[in-house]
Parts: sequence; structure tokens; C-alpha cells
Amino acid sequence: MSAGRVKQAFPLPGRRWWTGLPPAAGAAVMAPGILSVGLHLTGFEALSLAALALATALWLVLAADFTTRLLSDRGRFEAEADTPAALTAVAATTVLGTRISQLGWQGPAVALLVLAAALWPGLLIAVVRHWKRRVPGAAFLVCVATQGLAVLAATLAAALRHDWLARAALAAFCLGLLLYAVALVRFDFREVLRGAGDHWVAGGALAISALAASKLTASPVWTGSAHTALRTATLVTLALSLCWYVLLLGAELRRWRPHYDIRRWATVFPLGMTATACLSAAGPTGVGWLSPLGEVLLWIAVGAWLLTFVALVATTSRRPPPDAVRGT
Repeated sequence: MSAGRVKQAFPLPGRRWWTGLPPAAGAAVMAPGILSVGLHLTGFEALSLAALALATALWLVLAADFTTRLLSDRGRFEAEADTPAALTAVAATTVLGTRISQLGWQGPAVALLVLAAALWPGLLIAVVRHWKRRVPGAAFLVCVATQGLAVLAATLAAALRHDWLARAALAAFCLGLLLYAVALVRFDFREVLRGAGDHWVAGGALAISALAASKLTASPVWTGSAHTALRTATLVTLALSLCWYVLLLGAELRRWRPHYDIRRWATVFPLGMTATACLSAAGPTGVGWLSPLGEVLLWIAVGAWLLTFVALVATTSRRPPPDAVRGT
């Protein structure tokens, strides 16, 4: 192995360990972030705050890495900005902002919305321009990032009572559905059986769409036929996301993939998002049984996070120390 290859695989003493993280690491922020939202909705505040603290710490690490690449390694930054995983920067920021808004910290939440909205168009255009004929599940991040903006905007609209934010959220919601359809047409359905984890985003994108729709349904801005249409959209997108859930779970059981891959964090996020969407939709839609279903799915998501974390620790512990690698 060359010295350059060694440095990329195993950071040497004195090297900043966070400079080699791939864009897909953003899903590791999204997973505890959405679990924090779900745990808050079910009253487990201490666990919710612990998950939020973890998500915030990881977000700060990735933000530092993102800024470093932007300022000092533009070649790598431009190369990675073309990949769908780059949109986790937007999605993670909106998920974190949503939870922070629930704490009543509207100023920081607004700042995160502004940051996400500033990053979104450039990354979205770069990703879509480099799409191939067949794309993996990560391609649905074009929908997730857009719906993340809708969720955070709708959350802030309710907290700050700004109707224009609710209308902006509706526009982002509609665009997110359109982007989902475009990604679905190009999706390589063979990924359902052979994907490394990000294929779950196909269902998670619909789950976050349902979450956005539920927040819009709960808004007093929409009444009459508009409210009815949003309620219908919430139930339809949620039902479709649950269908994806069953399909993807069946595929996992049929073709077991126990090895750790960083894209497995993109499995945990849809699990948590589906649970949170059920919890959020129960009230605005008047479908009460969605709440207990969401609680069950939430603990499944928590279990998946723990399993993924254990797999990460086990994989890391099996790596040879840097001195051993340099000696090869």
C-alpha cells in the first residue's frame, strides 16, 4: 500500500481524523436526529435529548469537514458534490433544525433553515445533472432533502405564526413529490435485494413526505378542500411508505446482509422517519391507531440504531493498527 492510500484508510498520529469522512456519513446525523424527534413525541425526553446531543456533535464534525473541503480541497469537494449522498448535508441540517425548534429555540432553527436552503439548490442541481440511467437508493435523497426543507419550514411556520413559511413549505412538499417520481423512474429495483443500506431511502423519502404533509395538515393556514387534500396526501404517502417498509424488510430477511457498511445509517433513518411520520400524522388526520403503530416502529428503529452502532464498533476493532498497516 502506498503512503497516500494508508493515510486515507487509517489517519496517522496528528492528522485530523474527521477529514476523511465520506458524504454518506451525513446519514449518521439524520438517524439519531429523527429518533430524537420521535422520542420527544412519545414522551421519552431524556433519551430524546441524548439522541439530539449525539446528532448535534456529529453535525458539527461533518460541518467542519465540509468547510475544510470547501476551502482547501476544492477538487474533492466538487467531485463529492455530484453524488446523491452530498444531499445528506441538507437533510441532516433540516432534521436537526426541526428538533431544535421543538425545544423552543427558534433562532437557531431559523439559522439552520437558511443554511439548508442555501446549500440545497447547488447540491440538487449538481446531483441531478450527473444522474445515470439507473440509480441507487441514495438518489431518493433529492426528495428527502427537499421534504426536509418542507418539514422545517412548516415547523417554524407553526412556531412563529408566519403564513408565508407555511406556503413555502407547501411548495417544497409538492416539488419533493415530483423529485420522488423522477428518482423512482430511474431507480434500479435490483437494489432491493442487493443494496448495502441506502436502498431503504426509497421508502424513507415517502415517510418524510408524509411527515411534511402531516405538519401542513395541522396548519391553520389550510382549510376546506385544501385541508382535505393535504390530509389525503398525508395518508396516501404514509400508506405507500409502509408498503415500502414491508417490502424492504422482507427483502432483508430473504437476503441477509449482516456486514457493516456506512450506508446502513441510511437504513436506520427511514425506519425512524416512518415511525415519526405515523406519530405525527395520527392527530391531524384523526387516525388514532397510527400513534401506537408509530411507537412500535420507533423502538424497532432504536434497536436498528443500536445494532448498526455495535456493527460499527466491531468493524473498527478488527482493523489493524496504523503501525501494522505501514509495515505491510
